Amino acid sequence: MGVIFKKSYRFALVSSLYITCFSAGLIVALEYFFQSISWIFILSFVFSIYFFSFFVLQYRVEHFIYRRVKKIYDDVSLLDSATLRSKAITTDMSTLTKEVKKFATDKKLEIENLKVREEYRREFMGNVSHELKTPLFTVQGYLSTLLDGAMKDKDLRKKYLERAEKGVERLIYIVEDLDMISKLEMGDLNLEFSQFNIIELIQNVFDLLEMQADKKNIILMFDKKYNKSILVYADQEKIQQVLTNLVMNSIKYGKENGTTEVSIEDLVKNKVIIRIRDNGEGIEQNHIPRLFERFFRVDKSGARSEGGSGLGLSIVKHIIEGHDEKIYVESEYGKGSEFSFTLEKAK
Repeated sequence: MGVIFKKSYRFALVSSLYITCFSAGLIVALEYFFQSISWIFILSFVFSIYFFSFFVLQYRVEHFIYRRVKKIYDDVSLLDSATLRSKAITTDMSTLTKEVKKFATDKKLEIENLKVREEYRREFMGNVSHELKTPLFTVQGYLSTLLDGAMKDKDLRKKYLERAEKGVERLIYIVEDLDMISKLEMGDLNLEFSQFNIIELIQNVFDLLEMQADKKNIILMFDKKYNKSILVYADQEKIQQVLTNLVMNSIKYGKENGTTEVSIEDLVKNKVIIRIRDNGEGIEQNHIPRLFERFFRVDKSGARSEGGSGLGLSIVKHIIEGHDEKIYVESEYGKGSEFSFTLEKAK
């Protein structure tokens, strides 16, 4: 273990000088009064006293401070063996003070981060239990009713079993999304890049969601007619999932007889930006920073009646960031929202 000494040398030098001056003065005084001491003796005595004082003081100061500083290091190292204990012990008080202050600041930030994570964990667990509880209780209620005697009624039995099946489907949907978000957050995305026509992919999503849009008489449309293909380089399956989630959200929160419009624009030389706009209820500005959090819902009750796991936007964000791209949100409450994301053009 290395030991660094700095200001203790200056302390020892000055202290030795004081002792030497005193000793020299004493010898001169003795020589003056007794007149029997030679100058060679005086000089020898002075230098001997000086060097002896220096080494004694330096040795004692080093060990005096070192023992106390080492105790501080040992006490602090119990809290964080990876930082202070890996460094050389120093007896320089200013250096030690800086290190201890830095240690205290780092620990304060670490504690604050742990508090935030703990709060996030509690909120996440509460959201998971709430999301799972509703379909579980629904399934349990229908099955209990059937077991209590409704099984004999053929029509009622079929209706309750169908509703229980919907509850099970919702449970599966939530669990699958939870599994996916866990993999995404652990970096297990496994993207398979390829070239594909983004216009064709968007049209496929429109066709897939056409029935849901028709229920609210929402028109799914492009902002203009695209006569040429726009080739991008990305994971086609994952980008389809992104588009499906965003268009589905625009249908869920869009107003009846409204529109969902998709546009593709050149952003820079090798990038395009895909925009999904709706003229629905919009999002209040204070909610926008939390939109991509797991299970966050702007309208707690309304969103659940529309279905979904509450993980869609979080999954979207992870997929887009997994492509090293960006996703943006713009919204005006009461007028509608726009979600947009970038993709790399195919070369």
